[in-house]
Amino acid sequence: MPALKTTITAREIGKAIAKAIHEHKVLPGTKLGEDELSEIYGVSRTLVRSALQGLSHEQLVDIQPNRGAFVSKPSLREAREIFEARALLEPRTARSAALRMTKESARRLQTHIDDEHEALAQNDIGKALWLSGVFHIEISKLADQATIGRFIESLIARSSLIIALYRKRDSALCEKHAHHALLEALSQKDGARAEELMQSHLVDLVSALDLREKVSNPTKLKDVLGGLGA
Repeated sequence: MPALKTTITAREIGKAIAKAIHEHKVLPGTKLGEDELSEIYGVSRTLVRSALQGLSHEQLVDIQPNRGAFVSKPSLREAREIFEARALLEPRTARSAALRMTKESARRLQTHIDDEHEALAQNDIGKALWLSGVFHIEISKLADQATIGRFIESLIARSSLIIALYRKRDSALCEKHAHHALLEALSQKDGARAEELMQSHLVDLVSALDLREKVSNPTKLKDVLGGLGA
């Protein structure tokens, strides 16, 4: 085992693992062994355990007694419920966001879209999916509804796991022009149009999922997780 890196925090380890999960580099059902992660990051098992507990609170990791930690694997029922909840919340949030839209907000959202398209051009599907989720989170932040925004962020985190399990190849990517259309409506402060576009966009996302029981192949952690502070 490499020398321990005392400058790395549990939060940093958790963020690195969460990013790998959101980018679908570490798939649902993968075991997150404390010994293996301790070796990868060059830290103590205590620090790894703290990071995994934090991810458990975010519902990205499922800690099972006497078995260890695994990347959460949403059921079919939960998958349907998650997108039903998003369909109830996000369209109205988009309407509220349109009323608070600024030029700076528009530039920030455009940057997210550009980054998403760049990831697609590089065939980095996992990163593109993660950036797509961030775009939706940014819209919820614009609405300035803290409680609803936190709930939406949690739903989108679970959506990332659901898409990793149930997407039809790359078809669960946000439709190429969907985010552009949303940004245009938001920039024009057209709340009704933004609400309508978000509603249809979420319907398209669900239609791109194959909601049948799936078996995911666990990931070899060393292949996708790099050490921090190297």
